Amino acid sequence: MLSFGAMENVKVIVIAAFSVVLYVLGVESVEVKDLPPCNFKALYNFGDSNSDTGGGSAAFWPAGPPSGTTFFGRPVGRGSDGRLMIDFIAEHLGFPYLSPYLDSIGTSYRYGANFAIGGSTIRPQNESMRLNGVSPFSLDIQIVQFDQFKSRTSYFYEQAKSDSQRSSLPRPEDFSEALYVFDIGQNDIAAALRKNNDTDFHVSVSDIIDQLAKAVQNLHDQGARTFWIHNTGPIGCLPVSLHYHGIKPEELDDHGCLKAQNEYSTEFNRNLKDRVIKLRSGLSNSMVTYVDMYAAKYQLIGNAEQQGFRDAAEICCGFHEDDIQVYCGNKVKINGTEIYAGSCENPSKYISWDGAHYSEAANHWVANHIINGSFSDPPLPITHACHNSRL
Repeated sequence: MLSFGAMENVKVIVIAAFSVVLYVLGVESVEVKDLPPCNFKALYNFGDSNSDTGGGSAAFWPAGPPSGTTFFGRPVGRGSDGRLMIDFIAEHLGFPYLSPYLDSIGTSYRYGANFAIGGSTIRPQNESMRLNGVSPFSLDIQIVQFDQFKSRTSYFYEQAKSDSQRSSLPRPEDFSEALYVFDIGQNDIAAALRKNNDTDFHVSVSDIIDQLAKAVQNLHDQGARTFWIHNTGPIGCLPVSLHYHGIKPEELDDHGCLKAQNEYSTEFNRNLKDRVIKLRSGLSNSMVTYVDMYAAKYQLIGNAEQQGFRDAAEICCGFHEDDIQVYCGNKVKINGTEIYAGSCENPSKYISWDGAHYSEAANHWVANHIINGSFSDPPLPITHACHNSRL
């Protein structure tokens, strides 16, 4: 484990290296005048499979091959061939990759923890993991887990007799100087789409947003001050929903995405942004950043070939065609023939890893375009997200 001083040096190196990367990739950098970078002491994340770094594998069943092979060389509990956006955020801020709260083996929480679980929703659903992949670890449960995590780690930190006993525990004073990331909401929209009831979703979306705001308020009451909140991506662009012969051309937009499904995402995001603006005015001494993940992902999807990717509707790992659903790494017999849904030869050319999650290459592209503040409100890079937007 690196000492805190060494970690500070890593932060400087990573930030400098990232500036070079932005220049090479041609990513427009947001100008920051007279503002020093924040000195975040830790990183905490709440979310679903888009940012789950192993919690789901620890809680239910481990992710198998070929996931994780691009970067880690083995399955590590991520729904991708490699790193997720939260991994690139951690790298950019100079932190180790976040250990899942539910993973007790080989973990360190000195610089934060990840409470995200694949299949999680903001609002608890009357569904199950076995029935349709919905996790029981909804956002309210993740916040309860954080409450317990903070209380217990602070107790053991104070009771420890040596630095070695404290080395894997967060310093109690660091909680107020951490960055708190939210990347959740996609599964709430998926649940609404399964119900196929537009009116019910329109009625429920305000309650969903209220519950996310309640989670932010809870953390603020405990001393959290800097929040980085992702909106939800274009769910109608996920290839798992596009490989049906019955889809009519008029149901698709210019990028080949399902318009009706994306309207759910845009309604959710519109309500979320309005609530974030209210949170800014209501939370004292806090910094709340709204990150337009939808716009960043949609930009990538609309410019896939220009950015070096194959058609955005293609899937690297898995087989999805009409009612035949063979998920990544699984085997199934169809008409007596066994089909193995393995990985494509070069995942870096695909935006979609398994039809529902992004490849490491796509995650990297999106991360490069959100970390610098190009899709943020206020338009500050993540390294400066601690600065009050009202200044």
